[in-house]
Amino acid sequence: MPPAPSSSEALRAPLVVEFPFTRSLGPVQSAFLTGLRERTVLGVRTTDGRVLVPPVEYDPVTAAELRDLVEVAPTGTVTTWAWNPSPSRGQPLDTPFAWVLVRLDGAGTALLHALDAPGPEAVRTGMRVRIRWAERRTGAITDIACFTPDGDAAAPAAGPAPHSGEFTEPVRGIVAPARLDYTYAPGRAQTRFLAALAGRRTVGERCPSCRKVYVPPRGACPTCGVATAEQVEVGPHGTVTTFCIVNIKAKNLDIEVPYVYAHIALDGAGLALHGRIAGIPYDQVRMGLRVTPVWTEDGRYPDHYRPTGEPDADYDTYKELL
Repeated sequence: MPPAPSSSEALRAPLVVEFPFTRSLGPVQSAFLTGLRERTVLGVRTTDGRVLVPPVEYDPVTAAELRDLVEVAPTGTVTTWAWNPSPSRGQPLDTPFAWVLVRLDGAGTALLHALDAPGPEAVRTGMRVRIRWAERRTGAITDIACFTPDGDAAAPAAGPAPHSGEFTEPVRGIVAPARLDYTYAPGRAQTRFLAALAGRRTVGERCPSCRKVYVPPRGACPTCGVATAEQVEVGPHGTVTTFCIVNIKAKNLDIEVPYVYAHIALDGAGLALHGRIAGIPYDQVRMGLRVTPVWTEDGRYPDHYRPTGEPDADYDTYKELL
């Protein structure tokens, strides 16, 4: 078991928030992404004749529905750029590259993507570039692996050509993984809170003005706006103020449904905190139920709360904590 955090040292930990966003596609977006899979770049013509790439389904000026698809060239011109010396996880290239806005030949707007170039001295506004297609294409913007320099090649004489937008096995939906990697520093107040939990104690901080005890502590009173420093041990018993019954099993969470998640006002606290209720049938959990924590095997934090067997708390004792 790792050592408990010291109450004097501020903690830091790498955290990841990730959410796979699933969305369906309308006819225009479906045609655009399916076209990329087939090495075809489609735009849409607006009511005033402009060609938008990537295409949208409604005119950004008039809000009119747009369906007039056209095919543009895989070559274009850099309108602006910025050098990226240190690519991050999930970016198009794993070596230094330039972010570029490229107006493809036949388009009236620019497309953001990566340009594979040996260095910033090789990139300039106005340079000609060409799409490098990914070897494996699935119907996503990543089917364009990147852009590459195209020398002094001139723009093709022909303009955008009409396109039906029809393909075999069109892409109907996509999963877009949203991910945020960051380092979390809880600060001194929550570091002290976590250090106390490691000793199976729950500690809050009292506001010197309104005298409310905040658990977990924030280092300042959100109501009065003043710093909090006085530590107050609360609990371990508490009262269920409100609760909900969870019927949908969360991914990677080894808890059988249904189960109860509740707001619990620990004795002495001026704010209720979240906790799972166990040790009682879910349909017997109620407001006013008296509970006590059951700690994890390593004793670092409460795994859940169970009934104490005491009589239910009177509503007037917790009504201000709902």
